[in-house]
Amino acid sequence: MYRRLQCPILCIVALLLAACSTTGPAPGPETSSLRQEIVSIARAQIGKPYRYGGRSPRQGFDCSGLVQYAHRQAGLEIPRTAREQLGHGRPVSSRHIRPGDLLFFSVTGKPDHVALYLGDGVFVHAPSSGKKVSTERLDNPWWRRRLVAVRSFIRP
Repeated sequence: MYRRLQCPILCIVALLLAACSTTGPAPGPETSSLRQEIVSIARAQIGKPYRYGGRSPRQGFDCSGLVQYAHRQAGLEIPRTAREQLGHGRPVSSRHIRPGDLLFFSVTGKPDHVALYLGDGVFVHAPSSGKKVSTERLDNPWWRRRLVAVRSFIRP
């Protein structure tokens, strides 16, 4: 009798432990590779000039143009302006930022600047007129105080 009960009991225990150990589906390999591709494309734009309304390496970038370009080159269409990107992206907790997520900053009192998170506390952005696409650290107090939202267009 003990042997007949042992297998079903062990199977039930294994299923219960498996259910308790997960907090949701892990991102699939396609999600991770899409994030890596977006980050790689954005990194390749470092040094390109800032240009208001710019959305290509040839003409230069403004902040939202850079973010849109990196996503488009990876095959993901997203809105053009920072305001539209903020309004249409999926909200992400600032504690769960992942490479490829969009960081929104309030520089002038409203959300008006967007950057792309690269990982390890670093983001890439097109800062302002006369400057070039560059990286910054998210733990820099100036940027940290101005972070107002995080969004993603990449499915979890």
